[in-house]
Amino acid sequence: MDDTIAWLRERPYYEGQIVDERTVPGRSARTADCDVDDRLAGVLADGGIEDLYAHQVAAIEAVRSGENVVLATETASGKSLAYTVPAFERALDRRATALYVAPQVALINDQTETLSELARGLGFASGVSVAQYTGRQSKSEKEAIRERQPTVLLTTPDMLHYGILPHAYRLWDWFFQRLETVVIDEVHGYRGVFGSHVSLVMRRLQRVAERFDAGSDSGTQDGPEWICCSATIGNPVEHAAAVTGQSEASFALVDADASASGPRHWLLWNPPEYEGEGWGSGRRRSNHVETKRLFVDLVARGLQTVVFAGSRQTAERYASDSADELRDRGEHDLADAVGAYQAALTDERRRELERGLQSGDLRGVWSTSALELGVDVGGLDAVLLDGYPGTRMRAFQQAGRAGRGTDPALVALVGGEDQLDQYVLRNPDALFETGAEQAVTNPENEQLLPDHVHAAACENWLSPDDDRHFGERFPDVVADLESAGALDRRQTDQGIRWLGTGSPHHEMNLRTVDDREVKLVAKGDVIATLPFEDALRDAHPGAIYHHQGRRYEVTDLDLATGVAELSRTWADYFTRVLHDKTITVEADLDERRLPAREDVPVRFASVTMRKQITGYERRDGSSGEVLGQRALDLPETTLETKALYHTVPSELTAQIRRGEYGPEGSRGVGDSRSGDAATDGGGTGDFPGSIHAAEHAAISMFPFEYLCDRGDIGGLSTPHHPHTGEPTIFVYDGYPGGIGLTRAGYRDIGPLLDTTLSMLRSCDCADGCPACVQSPHCGNANDPLDKHGAIHLLDGLTGETS
Repeated sequence: MDDTIAWLRERPYYEGQIVDERTVPGRSARTADCDVDDRLAGVLADGGIEDLYAHQVAAIEAVRSGENVVLATETASGKSLAYTVPAFERALDRRATALYVAPQVALINDQTETLSELARGLGFASGVSVAQYTGRQSKSEKEAIRERQPTVLLTTPDMLHYGILPHAYRLWDWFFQRLETVVIDEVHGYRGVFGSHVSLVMRRLQRVAERFDAGSDSGTQDGPEWICCSATIGNPVEHAAAVTGQSEASFALVDADASASGPRHWLLWNPPEYEGEGWGSGRRRSNHVETKRLFVDLVARGLQTVVFAGSRQTAERYASDSADELRDRGEHDLADAVGAYQAALTDERRRELERGLQSGDLRGVWSTSALELGVDVGGLDAVLLDGYPGTRMRAFQQAGRAGRGTDPALVALVGGEDQLDQYVLRNPDALFETGAEQAVTNPENEQLLPDHVHAAACENWLSPDDDRHFGERFPDVVADLESAGALDRRQTDQGIRWLGTGSPHHEMNLRTVDDREVKLVAKGDVIATLPFEDALRDAHPGAIYHHQGRRYEVTDLDLATGVAELSRTWADYFTRVLHDKTITVEADLDERRLPAREDVPVRFASVTMRKQITGYERRDGSSGEVLGQRALDLPETTLETKALYHTVPSELTAQIRRGEYGPEGSRGVGDSRSGDAATDGGGTGDFPGSIHAAEHAAISMFPFEYLCDRGDIGGLSTPHHPHTGEPTIFVYDGYPGGIGLTRAGYRDIGPLLDTTLSMLRSCDCADGCPACVQSPHCGNANDPLDKHGAIHLLDGLTGETS
């Protein structure tokens, strides 16, 4: 691999782009003894598995001892055997059943194939059988599966919610009567709205399983054991407990990866700034284009390479462009061995691509995060990250796809121009030496909880002690549902019971909060569907919309019918909406002080955010220059959510208004918190621009602390807010009811502000750029912004100077 890296450095068109190089050393495998059922051990040996890794054995023994388990190790570390061995042993011994839950059907397919092969090796007489149960199967196929009564059932949270729990007593009693093991794969993926929904589905699952246990000969109400498989995250036990509804103390953590791996050679790659705009502009060449060039070079050099891209459109477009470039080089066979992998493909096409990667016939793939999951594609020579994937967890999970056994592998992160990418490229130690981010979910979301309590009541009667599943708000939720006629109250010999009415399950979508949608129609065909608020932003009249490599202009948006009309266009500009926002504090829920400023309160609150899209800009597709603005008449939207907020101390406000800070935002000589003039200050500072820039910067760094996307949170800064009577900065969850992100940020406000300040200081632009304070989501067109005032503000809030 050293020769390849040296060759890349010699290419003149890559000059200066490698900003950091380091090697993560490999390791030898550590195995441990494990007494496995002879029949199962024989089948494993036939498949070439005679020894188990130490972490697999630790997890198996913990399950055997009756503990819940979180297994948090790297990609391709053999996590599946850790749950397969105990699940199959229990099936062999007493026909006990196991439920495997994964977020994507592609992962279900992969695991079904692996586990089915193992079950076939045991033979029909063993009583062990495997089946999947997903929304892609026909009614007759599902009926056949239930009649066959498999011991291992693989499904998604969606099908568990829609197709299994509502029929637990009528169609699935045979399964729940023997359920001993629940496997939650990719548990780190259950966060945000989806994770909050899933955490409530799992509480409903626990209730049903307990009721069947209570009716068994044992008379217990313990329910099944839970095995959660995760990538490396900062809070694996806390998160697994939040998702499953089990206590943290019930989980054993297994996170010492004992599998073998080869050295991974990392290159951090920064595309050059645009020529002609001058150094310090912050505008850089497209990371997609630079990644494509690197991909083509590596494939042509003989390295089997996968690119992880941020969207389906990017993967499809640049896979095609890469093949074209290989043909231009005369590499026609290699061009035919390049493909795109993403979740929207048919099962057959995904399988074809996976087999091609495993056999080596497929030499290069552009993929979305679909290949990031535990799908078996063998080892690769190189992995390219087309832009920082948003979190360190995802970066290392994607990088884990590189490497065959102990062979060396190459990983290159090609950065974009936004804050997180550039922060990582300027501060490589933040990537390699900082712990993994925390996963956050919110099973107490007041927007989601009532629907799941209603669904639970339709699955099995509710009793007052169900508050242990649904939290302290459970009595109020039940009272509200009863008043609305959704619950029927009964007095029984065992006490008060509530039964659900109606069919609430199919009125919920586990992956959203708001089910309103807008169809995008071009020439009479529906080409896409957007959530309502996304449509206001992306499909307003005049918007330029990209789909499958084609460019459309929205000619009409009819919100009453939920239809946007589109027509093909070759316009060389893009559009960006402008909006006004207000935040009303409905209730302050908690308060603490900034770690470095006891005089500055930070509050966690229930808020209502109102947003009005007022117009949009047309911007040149090449330079980003504003070409003009148009007004829009769209409805105001409201969001009831959670937020953290803090005020700005009066002396910092005064200093910034007087411009008492130097070019880097630090205080001048002789400056003090009393507001004395700085010797290098002067002029008039831009206070609104300073707090606006600080708000943008803090939001941009949220994904560096927590597993989230930047779009999961929003913000507002104002020189005067009626609730506080002072300058105030808000950061809010971007989903109804909140998804736990700002609660976590409120708890860790000190480190969050420290990281934000570090990011601003490390950016060497002159006055603010996309890599520090500018946001592509800003409804005020990034105006006003004052980077140096923001540095001065954060400097004062974090106590960096005194």
